[in-house]
Amino acid sequence: MSTTLESAHIPTDTPQANEDELTYEQQHKPRSEFDSREQYLEHELQIMAPKRWRPNLPFKDYRFEIEDTIPAMAATIGKVVMVGAIAATFAGALGLDEGFILENVRYELLIASVFIILFSGFLLPTANLAGTHGPLIPLIPIVVAAGGHPMAFGLLIGAFGLLLAISKGGSMLANLTSKGVCGGLLLYLGFVGTASQVKKLFAWAEGIGMSHIAFVVIFCTIILYALLEHFRKRWLAVPLSCLLGGTLAFAMGAPFSFQTEPGLPNMNPIYWWGEDTGWMLGLPTIEHFMVVLPFAILAVAMWSPDFLGHQVFQKISYPERTEKVHMNIDDTMTTASIRQTFGSLLGGTNFTSSWGTYIVPAAIAKRPIPAGALLTALFCIIAAIWGYPMDLAIWQPVLCIALIVGVFVPLLEAGMEMTREGKTTQSAAIVVFSSALVNPAFGWALTMLLDNLGLVGCKERSSELSKMSRWVLPGIMFIVLSGVMALVGLLPGIPAIIPSFR
Repeated sequence: MSTTLESAHIPTDTPQANEDELTYEQQHKPRSEFDSREQYLEHELQIMAPKRWRPNLPFKDYRFEIEDTIPAMAATIGKVVMVGAIAATFAGALGLDEGFILENVRYELLIASVFIILFSGFLLPTANLAGTHGPLIPLIPIVVAAGGHPMAFGLLIGAFGLLLAISKGGSMLANLTSKGVCGGLLLYLGFVGTASQVKKLFAWAEGIGMSHIAFVVIFCTIILYALLEHFRKRWLAVPLSCLLGGTLAFAMGAPFSFQTEPGLPNMNPIYWWGEDTGWMLGLPTIEHFMVVLPFAILAVAMWSPDFLGHQVFQKISYPERTEKVHMNIDDTMTTASIRQTFGSLLGGTNFTSSWGTYIVPAAIAKRPIPAGALLTALFCIIAAIWGYPMDLAIWQPVLCIALIVGVFVPLLEAGMEMTREGKTTQSAAIVVFSSALVNPAFGWALTMLLDNLGLVGCKERSSELSKMSRWVLPGIMFIVLSGVMALVGLLPGIPAIIPSFR
């Protein structure tokens, strides 16, 4: 009987084995052979075989699809906005003018494009694009006030990130995070982000004396989003919502004009790190590195929950048998660290993290990383040289709506999806609670420790963990994060332990 069963399995296993040995080119089928475009896109994800640290070539290892333009567009808008916010924060604290902001944003777009092409588009196609570390923006004035130097800050982030990537610490921490903890983190980030963008849009509308514009734009965007969801065309949400928001606002009398003319930034690193040019700071000293050390540790510690949320969103959106094209957390940390190091040496403003405004729309559109990555690089180059798209990307009706429908609402949906089954709601609630108390990094570390100890969430999961996974590693992470936050004064109501940060 056993012989018969074994024989019966041979014919079914052999084709699968042969299929796994076929290349992407050999397995690719034209769109006409599928009943729907969604089936075609899912098949493309399933047949891809990304190669690490070896050339991955367009049309040979992956193809371009119209859906790739959507995450590329969203990513470019997000990049202009986030780098502009960091540059503006530094400029305000250091007394630099608006010309510094515009020129450095252009410079950063070109720097980002080079590393996107090299890594995500060519050598590491499962590494998400190296974007901007948004949660660091509120900390920048504290860093500057303490005497921190942006190059020292960036180089330490790059060094610590590379150490974490080489030790595979990022993926290890991600594996220790349960669905409840991750889902709660996504819910918190999604809700806070959505609320903040709605608030910003209303503040902008009130500033021009047309408060009704914000209500009309958001209301119409909600209707459009619902229709796209109904017709299963949600991947079009970013371009159509931006078009709708911008058109409605302009038609209702909101002021807008193109002001940024075509041009190139200064490409000389010596200019950016001169004592009388660029940052006007000169090169950093040992003291500068010591000042930014706690902030650099905090920045890299915050990578794991950020990266995990992006990877999980892919897992929820992609079909089965697509594990090979999921974002690799350690590879993403490697590329982010390398990009951060060189960007800081060259004189850029950016502080790096996983590029959320790219990976979230890409996951919704069921597209792998590399093709859209190359388009993102192209769009960033065009925006930097042409100049005018930068004005449109930072116009509030376009900017706020793009972030809401492209990032924050999808994060809410993913969080609710992850907390739908099992004993996940307790952990999710604790994440939200503790994140509101301090910040998402604190909420993630504390709840991961409580969840793995079995105090909240699934008790069965906790009992199956080893001692190292149950409390040693989560405990170390919580102590390190809490200690760094206490040093620099990020724990509410508790003065900074280091006097210079008070």
